[in-house]
Amino acid sequence: MSRHCAPIGAPVDYIDVTRDAYAALGFSAYRWVTSEDPAPWAVPRKPLHESRLALIASGGIYVAGQIAFHFKDDTSFRLVPTDVATRELRATHFAYDLTDARRDPNVVFPLDTLRRLVGDGTIGALTRHAFTFMGGIYSSRRVREELAPAIARAVADEGADAALLVPV
Repeated sequence: MSRHCAPIGAPVDYIDVTRDAYAALGFSAYRWVTSEDPAPWAVPRKPLHESRLALIASGGIYVAGQIAFHFKDDTSFRLVPTDVATRELRATHFAYDLTDARRDPNVVFPLDTLRRLVGDGTIGALTRHAFTFMGGIYSSRRVREELAPAIARAVADEGADAALLVPV
């Protein structure tokens, strides 16, 4: 059994898994971003059942007909209508096995689950679009200066009260 195969339910050391996956692809060692400051805390302004939620995911999901993500340091993002049929979703990414995401995009992009939570009143509404990008971007500067501000503006433009971040 490899060191990355663990019994179902056992913790996975994702740092080692990611490091090994990048090395196998010929990339230099991934440099994890660290911050001296703690993440800012924002107190929710209203309960979740009254809130409009934005889904932001790094699994490389896009809608059939949109341009697929490119490899390494693609800092673009896609707007995915939250009423899109799940069968229209596609996945591309260089840093994880896409088998399950292509079979059921909800494993990295839980849109159907969120729609059910809106339907039962747990969440007030979803933003008109979800926001997706391809994680594994080597340039933390480009994420900080380009991608994150662009997504933040788009999320604000959609009137989100909260966001669910789904990393891969």
